[in-house]
Amino acid sequence: METRRIKARNGEGLTFSVVGEGTGPLGDFYELLDEKTSIATIEQALASGVKVFDSSPHYGNGLAEARMGAGLRRAKRDEILVSTKIGRIMDPFTRPPKLRSDVVSPGFAGGHPHAPRFDYSYDGAMRSIEHSLLRMGLDRLDIVLIHDCDVWTHGKEEAPGRFKEAMEGAYKALDKLRNEKTIKAIGFGINEADTCVKFAKAGDFDVAMMAGRYTLIDQTGLAEFLPLALEKNMGVMLAGVFNSGILATGSGPNAKYDYTDAPKAVVDKVKAIEEICKKHKITLRQAAIQFALGHPAVVTVVLGAVKPEEVKGNVHDATVEIPASLWADLKSAKLLDMAAPTKG
Repeated sequence: METRRIKARNGEGLTFSVVGEGTGPLGDFYELLDEKTSIATIEQALASGVKVFDSSPHYGNGLAEARMGAGLRRAKRDEILVSTKIGRIMDPFTRPPKLRSDVVSPGFAGGHPHAPRFDYSYDGAMRSIEHSLLRMGLDRLDIVLIHDCDVWTHGKEEAPGRFKEAMEGAYKALDKLRNEKTIKAIGFGINEADTCVKFAKAGDFDVAMMAGRYTLIDQTGLAEFLPLALEKNMGVMLAGVFNSGILATGSGPNAKYDYTDAPKAVVDKVKAIEEICKKHKITLRQAAIQFALGHPAVVTVVLGAVKPEEVKGNVHDATVEIPASLWADLKSAKLLDMAAPTKG
């Protein structure tokens, strides 16, 4: 598999496979998953040449980290990058609260029966990393990201205070660990392009994970954030390149867009993209993955998979040759930003 490299601020080199394994769905996101199949999915990713494994305490309240760690048990540790996040600490003695209705960030269908507590402080970051290592059964992490410190998760009133807490607390903790080379690289994982810009300007980060804001149907990260990432030599890990469903499943019934039912305008746009993909004998999934990889700031596209066959499909779709004429047709039809760089 193709790989891309960056050098962190502490001199550490990081090698990313262009397809990464995102473990959000393995936290019982949409449904209760079979344990053996979940672990086999991680093992298949290793066998397929995936080098980037990303998780978070948020995913199933720690369940995804546990499953990922089990799947990586026999991995050659120096040949992979393990990424997780801080921002939530799990309390094993308290049940999870009811889902909030005032934010976009979704809950999980299952997961560990532990209650999450937001904590972007210095001590909170240190404790979260310790808990993550215990859940995964590892002795070190390669990448640690400040997670969901945005309006998407906290709402307009609370988000500014959380940002201040993160930069004055968690960021200093991560920077210390990076300088000591306890971890290789630090960054943030955010669902909003403007908040990505805010973090990138506020700190000295090595990587950034942006979810859902640079895709075939949403290129809001193109104008400001991605050029800023290039300027600051930050590697961008793209997540949510299917916008939580519709770019993977297509425009059929019950299509999802950013975790809710896709609005008619989005469905119509995807239908138009599908027609052009069909003309070029390329699937929508293949176009979605490879469009995301076309930007020079991007080092990996982190894709969720819950079955070994899905991993194989992701790797295959990232390597299929796509004619340059497909991108040209999408731009001519005004379905793609004219400034978006493309491969081929």
